[in-house]
Amino acid sequence: MRKLLKEFRDFATRGNVLDLAVGVMIGGAFGKIVSSLVEDVFMPVISLLTGSIDLSGLFLALDGQSYPSAQAAADAGVGTLNYGSFLTSVIDFLLISLCVFLIVRAINRILPKKKEEPKPAPRLCPYCKTEIHLDATRCPHCTSQLETAAAEK
Repeated sequence: MRKLLKEFRDFATRGNVLDLAVGVMIGGAFGKIVSSLVEDVFMPVISLLTGSIDLSGLFLALDGQSYPSAQAAADAGVGTLNYGSFLTSVIDFLLISLCVFLIVRAINRILPKKKEEPKPAPRLCPYCKTEIHLDATRCPHCTSQLETAAAEK
């Protein structure tokens, strides 16, 4: 039992697992912020622009009859195709992904970009002009004896 607990402790305190746990917690909190932004800021504005249209109540009764609501159809024992809920979920997804895109874009503009170090110029064989390793003493293509890399520098 002690061995199992020690293995679990070693696993749980490994860097990758802790990083993943922190990422999940921050992701959950970030998800709440983005969901609130969509539900509390964007959806009221969209509702105002569209005249308070509520898509979530749209449905199609599978028996071909007309019912006042999906709940009334369900109470009558009729299956329904609730396409309004699907459309609402698609719109929520698009708004959430737009918010995430805009936030990531803003963060990328704020943070300084990492500069890539320039690669050294490739070393060429003086005889066959093919690229060779910087430390090579003999060309692998034409087998010519080369000056050492230290002598060239």
